[in-house]
Amino acid sequence: MQTASVIPFQPHADRQPASARIACSTCNLRELCLPAGLSDADLERTQTVVRSRRRVRRGEALFRAGDAFSCVYAIRSGFFKSSVAGEEGREQVTDFHMGGELLGMDGVGTGRYEATATALEDSEVCVMPYGLIEEMSHEIRPLQRRLHAVMAREIVRNRGVMMLLGSMRAEERLAVFLLNLSQRFAARGFSRTEFMLRMTREEIGSYLGLKLETVSRTFSRFHESGLIAVQQKHIRIVDIDGLKKMIGQAA
Repeated sequence: MQTASVIPFQPHADRQPASARIACSTCNLRELCLPAGLSDADLERTQTVVRSRRRVRRGEALFRAGDAFSCVYAIRSGFFKSSVAGEEGREQVTDFHMGGELLGMDGVGTGRYEATATALEDSEVCVMPYGLIEEMSHEIRPLQRRLHAVMAREIVRNRGVMMLLGSMRAEERLAVFLLNLSQRFAARGFSRTEFMLRMTREEIGSYLGLKLETVSRTFSRFHESGLIAVQQKHIRIVDIDGLKKMIGQAA
């Protein structure tokens, strides 16, 4: 099994090389990753939760389903997928994750990670021991609320996937998927209408409960109808209102 490289935590920050220092206050994903409204003192304390940064190469697993749960990971850069072993050992993609999002919260309840987190491109994460997060959250209430919000979001997201698989046509599923990516990229200051897909068509199909051929045909149909422009993994949403109309969310 491939192992991700680690920049180890050192207790004396002034002895660390500049490349290894971790400063949440200067990270461009701070507003997504940390609770809003922290005082400077609380922000300084919260930063001590991050004990190392870990580089994960494309195709490497950050952790695997069944591994003992110990840490939560904040994605500093890159893109990940979560997956479990489905029927006959086939991979079932359960989610995709990008910068500013947390990985590993699924292990809080059982003490083991429920899914395997695999990098879809060279990535870097901040490593946060959960015991330390839990201890600090009792003292810093905004951090506790942030943890509860993340858990609630995961519940809502999982429920949304079940709705996708249970009641929507292929076109609706893909429209929801593209609009969701659009919103998430926009929240990070990127274009909401033009982005690269880090995942393969097969991985999209696994996530949406569709065959690879169906995903490819639906992308082609969207392209031909003028909803999107597709060039390999590069996507440009031409008619965002058209995608919303497809799922009954037109403004």
